[in-house]
Amino acid sequence: MGGTTAETGSWADGDRYEAYVGRWSRPVARQFVAGLAVPGGGRWVDVGCGTGVLTGTVLDLAEPAAVRAVDRSPSFVRSAAARLPDRRATFVVGDALALPLRDASADAVVSGLVLNFLPDAPAAVGECRRVAVRSAVVAAYVWDHAEGMQLMRAFWDAAARVDPAGAEVDEGTRFPLCAPGPLHRLFSAAGLDDVVTGSVDVPTVFADFDDYWTPFLGGTGPAPAYLATRDEDVRTRIREALRRGLPTRDDGSIALTARASTVRGRVP
Repeated sequence: MGGTTAETGSWADGDRYEAYVGRWSRPVARQFVAGLAVPGGGRWVDVGCGTGVLTGTVLDLAEPAAVRAVDRSPSFVRSAAARLPDRRATFVVGDALALPLRDASADAVVSGLVLNFLPDAPAAVGECRRVAVRSAVVAAYVWDHAEGMQLMRAFWDAAARVDPAGAEVDEGTRFPLCAPGPLHRLFSAAGLDDVVTGSVDVPTVFADFDDYWTPFLGGTGPAPAYLATRDEDVRTRIREALRRGLPTRDDGSIALTARASTVRGRVP
């Protein structure tokens, strides 16, 4: 991820986000940035920078002249700035729906793991286009909650078997945007040209069940936030349903896959 642009109880702690899903978003970000092939020396904007995963990847791989990283969460902005003390990076508290940036001031505008959490994704993509120069790339990725993000998919499937309320907040049904078709329509409707969608798959190998389960107890992210509202009996039953259902190897490790859906276009 990048991150989220909402300062809520479920997203405010950068360290807990890192333990939950940030560590798995790093390899996705690397493939995503490499695939954009933006020439070096460009001015980048990272919308919803979160803990700085995508910003850091741009700094590492894209040889940018500058990166403006924006997030509505002050705690995420502080966390990202502390992790990335790079003179090329500037971290700003701001809203994805009203970016605090000038028109046509960026050569590439990207967003990681954010669009589905925004109250108005079309407006956010419109803002991305506004701050980008002509022919600039605008691109994003989100987790494939319905199928390919297996660590979350396994959790929500187990939760639904134990607790009917779990099915109501399942990210797979709450976020229909997180699929190639809706993403393509979103970017095309924003007036972007050459819109292309794709996917990135990365392995997510947990050392043991505790390595998988403990981040769900942190309260950061939709699934952990939901779990925090359940009583101890429901949490225990979900935990045991997961323990029985996850593909555990002989050494106790659990090998899953994380899939992100990607989309990119160009400013006409």
